[in-house]
Amino acid sequence: MSGFIDVHGHVVLEESLGAAGPVCGPELGNYSDGTTFFRVGDWRLDGVPYRESLFMQAKLRLEAMDEAGISLQALSPNPLTYLHWIDARDAANYCKIHNEAMASLVSEHKDRFLGFASLPMQNIDMAIQELEYSVKELNLIGGYIGTDFGTDFDDPKMDEFYAACCEFNVPLFLHPAPSGLDGPLRDPRMRKYDLDLVIEFSYEELVATSMIIFGGVTRRFPSLDICISHGGGSTMLHRSKLRLLAERRPSSPDWIREPGEFDKELDNLWFDCHVSGRLEFEFAISQLNTDRLVFGTNFGGWDSGAAHYPSEMLKKLNTNAQTLLRLDTAT
Repeated sequence: MSGFIDVHGHVVLEESLGAAGPVCGPELGNYSDGTTFFRVGDWRLDGVPYRESLFMQAKLRLEAMDEAGISLQALSPNPLTYLHWIDARDAANYCKIHNEAMASLVSEHKDRFLGFASLPMQNIDMAIQELEYSVKELNLIGGYIGTDFGTDFDDPKMDEFYAACCEFNVPLFLHPAPSGLDGPLRDPRMRKYDLDLVIEFSYEELVATSMIIFGGVTRRFPSLDICISHGGGSTMLHRSKLRLLAERRPSSPDWIREPGEFDKELDNLWFDCHVSGRLEFEFAISQLNTDRLVFGTNFGGWDSGAAHYPSEMLKKLNTNAQTLLRLDTAT
C-alpha cells in the first residue's frame, strides 16, 4: 500500500445531529452575529465551522489526505460526542444512528476510509450489542470509546466486553473526552486556556493505561488489542516509576511484582504516535514498543500533523497498522 495509514481522524456525521434528543443534541448552529457553535447538552464549542470543513465534507478530507500522503484513514467519533454519561437508552439510540451513518460514509469510499464504532459504555451489555451489530452488520472495524464512563477499566464487569472484542476479533481504541462535557468535571483550572486538551487528556491516558495493566486486563485477554491515543499521554514519561510501583508497593497485585511483568504487559498495548513534536516522538519511540505503535494525526484538528516522522519509521507504522486494523486478513 502506497501512502500512510492514519488511525486518528475524527468526523462529525450529519445524521447523528439531534440523535440523542433535543436536550443532549448534538447540535450545530449559529449565533446572531453568524459565529458557529457546536452544542452537546449545556456545553458549547464556539467558532469551529464543522459543516464547512473536512470533519463533515468527505471531498475536502480526501483532498487533504492526498496532499498529506495518507492513503487510508480510520475514521472515528468526535470525542465531544461520546455521550457516555447520558441515559443508556438515549446513548444506544444515538450510537446506532451514528454507526449506521459512519458505515454509509465508509461504504462510499471503501478504498480510502475505515470506520470505528461509537459505543454506549454506560451500559456494558448495550455496548456489546452495538459492537456486534457494528462489526457484523455494518462492517466497522472496532470500538472507539472514552477513558471515563463510570466503570473502571479494571472492573470485572468489563471482562465480558473485552471477551466480546476478542470474539469479534476487533481492536478497541481509547481516546479521552473533556471532563465536564462527558462525565464529572475533574478540575476547573483545566477550562482555562483549553488546558484540558493537553494536560487532562494526558492524565486520562496515563490513568487508563495504568488501570489496564495493574488490573491484569492484558494478562487475562492476551489477544485483546487496545490502542491508546497520543502515545499514551504521560505514560511514556512515567514508565520507570510505574515499574517501581508495580514491583515495590504492597498494593500491587502479586503477579506484577515479578521483575519484567509490568513491561511485558505494557508492551502488549498499542499506541498511536500523535505526540506532535519531533523530540517528543523520539522520546516516545525510546519508551514504547515500536512493534505496537501506529501512525496518527488528529487529522484536521488544532494539533494535527506528523511531517517530522522519519520515512523509515512510517513504513514500520504502516505495517503495524495493517496488523492492528486486521487489514492483512480483510477480504
